[in-house]
Amino acid sequence: MTTRPTPTRYDETARNVLGGELVPCSLDPVTGFYRNGCCETGPHDLGLHTVCAVMTEEFLAFSKASGNDLSTPRPEFAFRGLRPGDRWCLCAGRWREALDAGMAPQVILEATHEETLAIVSLGVLKDHAAA
Repeated sequence: MTTRPTPTRYDETARNVLGGELVPCSLDPVTGFYRNGCCETGPHDLGLHTVCAVMTEEFLAFSKASGNDLSTPRPEFAFRGLRPGDRWCLCAGRWREALDAGMAPQVILEATHEETLAIVSLGVLKDHAAA
């Protein structure tokens, strides 16, 4: 049996877009600007990595074509590459770009940081919520 690490929170008071406690997005693979499994943000996160998204083949291809290859393994960074079905903290602006291109992946609302609402409305996020 493998035990997964417990996320060390950057901000224990972080809230999700629904106003509740921000829950982890993914510990396998470990995601987040702070690589703690949560889509937290702070003063050094200029990309606003706050959207917990469920990867799809279409989005991964879109992201790669847009200059952010998330699917190719990078062993030097202990990164196996993302696959469809993985959850990952995306930059809110990149998610919005994908939305405008018709390629936006579904989001996990409870794991998406409230700062996302500065870029994307709650109604749009709810329209793209994972079941």
